[in-house]
Amino acid sequence: MKKQKNAIKINFFKKIFIKICRLLGYEIIDQNNLYIPTSNKFFNEELSVAGKKSINLPLGEVKITKKIKNLDIIVKTCTTVNLVSQTKKRIFEKEKSEYTFRCINSLIKSVTFAKNKMPNIDFRVFVVDYNSTNSDLEKIKSKLDKSSIKNKMLNINVKNYEHNIANLNEKNEKVTDNMKATMCSIHSTFLLAKEQCNDLIYFVEDDYIHNEIAISEMIFTYERISSQMNKELVICPSDYPFLYNKIDSTYIYLGNKRHWRSTEETLLTFMVNKSFITKYWASLDGMCKFENSPFEKPLHKIYENELCLSPMPSLALHCTNVNSVFGLSPGIDWKKIWDENAD
Repeated sequence: MKKQKNAIKINFFKKIFIKICRLLGYEIIDQNNLYIPTSNKFFNEELSVAGKKSINLPLGEVKITKKIKNLDIIVKTCTTVNLVSQTKKRIFEKEKSEYTFRCINSLIKSVTFAKNKMPNIDFRVFVVDYNSTNSDLEKIKSKLDKSSIKNKMLNINVKNYEHNIANLNEKNEKVTDNMKATMCSIHSTFLLAKEQCNDLIYFVEDDYIHNEIAISEMIFTYERISSQMNKELVICPSDYPFLYNKIDSTYIYLGNKRHWRSTEETLLTFMVNKSFITKYWASLDGMCKFENSPFEKPLHKIYENELCLSPMPSLALHCTNVNSVFGLSPGIDWKKIWDENAD
């Protein structure tokens, strides 16, 4: 009987202690089984709370000061043009439309996953299309509508933009019609972000297949590291192979479920705050009027002054040729993720 009373007393005081820790904002962990009673979760579950705190064991808690209220995802689509500047076939050797559909499928899964983790964030998807067939557009719209994610489809008219594009590029070569169309499409996405978005923006090319945790990890990481450093970030979803082609100095940061490395190079799929668009509008606008070599050179110039992060391992696969330095990120079973995002 005495042992039972002692057990009751210990259990009672333990409950009181846990309640006090919750009131004071402390997290405690049971070292025996890695259970966190203050959060009623185990350590391998999601401990961070968007907009409030980022928790990593054993480093503890980071208070979030850079809170995200909205994420606008702007997807640039074209289901009829395979590769603008490459002649080799893409990985998996499918029609271009198949990559677009799986990109949309992966984004829907990833946004749905993120919405469950971050119910206070408002998500929207804009599809900015050039030259896709009506049937393809209807299929994309149907996928988004069934997902219950707020969405809008926009078709661009190249004639509204192409008169601003220089006919010769940095190599003094004639700019191709396909490249002009691509530059017009990119310009329209930047204008959309400038005019209709007000918080976090994710620009996506339609040949990226995302891991389910991609969107939530990018948001959690943005909030965590921007709060720690008190500055804005550029978040890239891919661990590009070209990052390992040369030996550059880099810094390693701890995100939510990934490590992140600093980089000064990305392609045109990246996440930024609206303030980035405003601050660097002249560079972004200029990139759509003159074809640099590489095309993203103005972005790389910006990254000399702004922190840009790439995940390790990758959160998204860029579906170029399997041997391309821009494509197959190491250490991930991309065939599995490709198959999981089929219709």
